[in-house]
Amino acid sequence: MSPVTAVDNAGKLGEPLLLANGNGGTAVHDQPKAGAMAKANGLKKKKKKNKYWVDIDQQPAGDEDLEDGQPLLLLFRNKKVKRRILYPYRMLIFARLIAVILFFIWRLKNNNSDIIWLWAMSVAGDIWFGFSWLLNQLPKVSPVKSIPDLDALKQKCDMGDGTSSFPGIDVFVTTANPVDEPILYTMNCILSILAVDYPVDKNSCYLSDDAGALVTYEALVETAKFATLWVPFCRKYCVEPRAPESYFEVKATPYAGSSVEDFIIDHRYVHRKYEELKMTIEMLPETIHERSNAYNIMHMNATLMEDGTQWPGTWIDPTENHKKGHHASIVQIVVNKPSHTPHLGLPVGANDTLDFSTIDVRLPMLVYVSREKHPSYDHQKKAGAMNTQLRVSALLSNAPFIINFDCDHYINNSQSFRAAVCFMLDPREGENTAFVQFPQRFDNVDPTDRYCNHNRVFFDGTMLALNGLQGPSYLGTGCMFRRIALYGIDSPRWRGPDGGTIRANIFGNSKSFLHSMVSPGQEKEMPIKLNEIGIFELADVMSCAYEVCTGWGKDVGWIYNIATEDIATGFRAHRQGWCSKFCTIKPDAFRGTAPINLIERLLQIMRWSGGSLELFFSHNNPLLARGWLHPMQRVAYLNMTIYPITSLFIVVYGLCPLMWLLPGEFYIQRPFTRYVLYVIMIILMVHIIGVFEIKWAGITWMDWWRNEQFFMIGATSAYPNAVLYMLVKLVTGKGIQFRITSKQTSADTNDKFADLYVFRWVPILIPTTLIFVVNVGAIGVALGKVIILNGAWTTVQMRHAILGLVFNIWVMALLYPFALAMLGKRGKRPIILFIVLPLSFVVVGVSYGAVHYFLIYFTL
Repeated sequence: MSPVTAVDNAGKLGEPLLLANGNGGTAVHDQPKAGAMAKANGLKKKKKKNKYWVDIDQQPAGDEDLEDGQPLLLLFRNKKVKRRILYPYRMLIFARLIAVILFFIWRLKNNNSDIIWLWAMSVAGDIWFGFSWLLNQLPKVSPVKSIPDLDALKQKCDMGDGTSSFPGIDVFVTTANPVDEPILYTMNCILSILAVDYPVDKNSCYLSDDAGALVTYEALVETAKFATLWVPFCRKYCVEPRAPESYFEVKATPYAGSSVEDFIIDHRYVHRKYEELKMTIEMLPETIHERSNAYNIMHMNATLMEDGTQWPGTWIDPTENHKKGHHASIVQIVVNKPSHTPHLGLPVGANDTLDFSTIDVRLPMLVYVSREKHPSYDHQKKAGAMNTQLRVSALLSNAPFIINFDCDHYINNSQSFRAAVCFMLDPREGENTAFVQFPQRFDNVDPTDRYCNHNRVFFDGTMLALNGLQGPSYLGTGCMFRRIALYGIDSPRWRGPDGGTIRANIFGNSKSFLHSMVSPGQEKEMPIKLNEIGIFELADVMSCAYEVCTGWGKDVGWIYNIATEDIATGFRAHRQGWCSKFCTIKPDAFRGTAPINLIERLLQIMRWSGGSLELFFSHNNPLLARGWLHPMQRVAYLNMTIYPITSLFIVVYGLCPLMWLLPGEFYIQRPFTRYVLYVIMIILMVHIIGVFEIKWAGITWMDWWRNEQFFMIGATSAYPNAVLYMLVKLVTGKGIQFRITSKQTSADTNDKFADLYVFRWVPILIPTTLIFVVNVGAIGVALGKVIILNGAWTTVQMRHAILGLVFNIWVMALLYPFALAMLGKRGKRPIILFIVLPLSFVVVGVSYGAVHYFLIYFTL
């Protein structure tokens, strides 16, 4: 093999240290000392990574588990948490459950309070907190980590003659409009898909543009032209990642190749061509506008394609039938399905670019899709767009597996498709696996992760826990689905005597689509020949009226009428007996862009939490829904659907410091000291349990603390508003309005994290602001009382005051990121907050004292 060399973006040469292996990985090469050190460091990291995990005995033992007399080839292995971590973890959960029960008994027996209705409310809140904690904790008692075996997959699917038996994959990318979702992000997503390390003839990519914008289509065409250079370049040098925007930002770029000079020349050439592509895409709106204006001087007012024909989608100057929400369907095959045999490129002298004479230059099939829109129909947002892709892809490629991406994500590890296929083809559980979910990772998050965008506690903790049950929930992007599972077919292990007969009436009236459907259990694609599919048949499955009186959106495809169609769709698959798998690989399989602005982040989680409540009040209620659900899987889904309700009690508790503003003393619970000590003990037990979760999940203390902080921020802003929206829907029937999370920055582009410091006022911040102000005021008033009483407090009163202030300080620590957000650009320097807050305490304390003395001396 040839050495892998690291070269920076300027072309500076690094020392050859690595050697490419067959899986696109690396092995030590050259410089024995450096190699030995690298190997030792690698073993040390692996040992540290597996410190808390151990392999599960997975090889089946029965005769039915033999193939040609040999054990079945397993395509992934499972790991479980070591007993020295798992057993104490479980015991702590049990101990806290007992402590919580004893705490409730004590509170009910000692119902001594100054305000009985407030005591009753706090008891109800504590019961709910205990119940929701139990729902969250029970599914976590047996986490499992699943590791794909790419070498075994290669052994299974690679034939000796150079061909392969890898299954086909249809990749869905969705975009709603080119403003909130920048075109450059979308095109990088497409390029990474085209360049993925997977058989070219088995990979088809579909871009759904719900805006029907010509600028998106022409950007896709330009991207396909650049892909003829980018994809062979990636294959030639085994570069990672394969999204050019991210690749060219990497300071050191490892590659596979014998000639450093060739790589430097090729790298610079490809980089220059990519910059030209970016400039072309940036100029497209103006180019299209000028082209249309020049033609429209003599003809009609239309938006024209490059060949002079009218664009059937939205026009620059909208007219009837050519505006947002009202345009014809469009299907454009940008790159045709490739042949099954490799096609080598030309040598450098033949095309005056790069030497691809030994590189397969074929590109996967690439299709632009924009469904028909009409004001008279509900188009069901993203779910409707993906269901349209599901039907169109069935007619054009009909792969048995489907991966869907949000347009701001890209493939960070070219082996990711193969990793997911390992789970789908595994002889133990493969045929019963509906989907394989990858964790979401993000590039643009600030180093401190102020608003918990990485969400490691969920992705690396909760998802691993669910992986030990029936499987993780579907998270909307970065997920491989089995096509027949999306068609609503039951899992093989639960199919009836009819074998899961397909009911034609629920799929619509397209004969071509019905013909494309494979029989349950048949795991190979049955593509329709392109020349057998007419434009009218494609337009039929994309029409607004196609889904009327069918099962689409309920029994078939992605679920409709809910803000979180992903959770609902995954839940339906689990109800039908399917399992799912959670796949973590290194480097991360996919990466994306997160909303680092506080308001955009809160609006995003408000939609998620509102959709969760919608799921609870639908026929997919996890508590009542029928189906083959693992009991703990049902508990996990129940927790996912009702967690926003917890916010109502959190808001009440957050406002309790208003008691400080009253001249007298009163308590929710007496004896107060014992009550507070009980609460502190129960909270500490949660955090001790969290220590074990941090260990087996492989997250950091900062990840855990950011999760705690942002839960408090969300529970006092987004979640209460989601509950309010749900109440409105129950009364009026109108649900949450879908709002695309904007990825377009409006801040200073010279600062990568400029959006982090942009703060604008929205009504959902009212409860959070009020709670923060009340707790600041409580500390200030406490200070004022100390000044007024001047040592007159008893020891008991002093102890109660200190315990109360501990609560205030804890709430403020949790709301710390919110306080920084309110400072705007000044939040770049957190030290300002530590100056402003003490000054606020002093001002409030002095003001309280002044008002107190005024009332005493001037009202007598």
